[in-house]
Amino acid sequence: MTNFIPTKYQLISLCCGEEFADKNWELQCPHLHQPSLIRAGYESTRFELHPEYAGIYKFAAWLPVERMLEGSGSPITFKSEGLAGLLGLKQLYITFNGYWPERGAFMKSGTFKECEAFSVCSRTNSSKGVMVVASAGNTARAFARVCSQNKIPLLLSVPMDNIQALWFDSPLDPCVKIIACEKGGDYFDAIHLSNLAVELDGFYPEGGARNVARRDGMGTTVLSAVTTIGKIPDYYFQAIGSGTGAIAAWEANLRFLADGRFGSNKMKLMLSQNAPFLPIKEAWDLRSPTILPMDDDLARKQIEEINAKVLSNRKPPYGIKGGLFDALSDAGGAILAATNKEAEKASALFLQHEGNDVEPAAAVAVASLIKAVKEKLIEQDSVVMLNITGGGIEKFKQENSVCYATPEKIFALNEDPQEIKRQIAKLFR
Repeated sequence: MTNFIPTKYQLISLCCGEEFADKNWELQCPHLHQPSLIRAGYESTRFELHPEYAGIYKFAAWLPVERMLEGSGSPITFKSEGLAGLLGLKQLYITFNGYWPERGAFMKSGTFKECEAFSVCSRTNSSKGVMVVASAGNTARAFARVCSQNKIPLLLSVPMDNIQALWFDSPLDPCVKIIACEKGGDYFDAIHLSNLAVELDGFYPEGGARNVARRDGMGTTVLSAVTTIGKIPDYYFQAIGSGTGAIAAWEANLRFLADGRFGSNKMKLMLSQNAPFLPIKEAWDLRSPTILPMDDDLARKQIEEINAKVLSNRKPPYGIKGGLFDALSDAGGAILAATNKEAEKASALFLQHEGNDVEPAAAVAVASLIKAVKEKLIEQDSVVMLNITGGGIEKFKQENSVCYATPEKIFALNEDPQEIKRQIAKLFR
């Protein structure tokens, strides 16, 4: 393996602007002035690829990482012909995250969540102990694969309704343990379990959107697109659950503006959700700086109806300083909605015209691009980046044998918190 030189960076508080060292898995401003994200400030404002590094680490100049792990893939970007021809777009670029060996894509979990998993797990200055991750499915699969392959202790918390998302090409190492909330629970309930776990000695939170490594790992999709195209796109299309990927795209865009060699524009964020679960769209359409109040039972019913279960976050980083509301307010854009039927049709069109399958969330993004073209929300000669956040899963399963993981513990939605913590602690003894 090529000798790896750790990336030099400082952390920046978005609430007060203070810069500080990344000493102990920092997730927030040390002064706690207000709810705020922190951001990585890299020593080099000029982006350079590192082709000598494997997989995602070719983007290490703008990743807060101190080591390379085995087995990473990276986003790949190509100019569309098939889908572009169908839609009449002259400069449609597809950034594909998943499994597509013929195009050089080797993410074996089939999702861009691998980008964040490898980046997070390479940020090695963490507390010793067990990392805790809550997920609606794709993130869990990516973190489980990365941690299992690299022997990193991990506790995953997932909804039992999404357990089929935990498929792998080989059994997981015992360092990875899975817990689940019972059927009828959702991502919000899985987060509840993870919050209890991090109260235990020896467990620490991965951090979600607050973890700079997660966001900058996801931002490699934009690094791939801009370095391939040679300029910052005009429009950025992605389906969102939490919106963390869109925040990451905006932050990468800002870094390219500071670089100065790739244009001076901000990509309009053309984001999408799977109807009828539309909390971010409903808030943004009213320009509300916070997510609107949501009935728990109605939210669970809506989540049950959507095919793209990974887009089911009820507590997204929307109103926090540096969050999605700020990103949309600064860059501009829109949030669109796609029904299951529209997404299924879009998925079939992508397979027909581009030659690979896409997972349900990515199909929502394709459907929204189709809708944006029909409604003339974008110009036909504009530079468009379509972030396919997951794909090639069916292709991978056809070419490889897979096995499914099962949870060590399944907890009732009304289970006693102390009993939950007692059972979790026993898993790693």
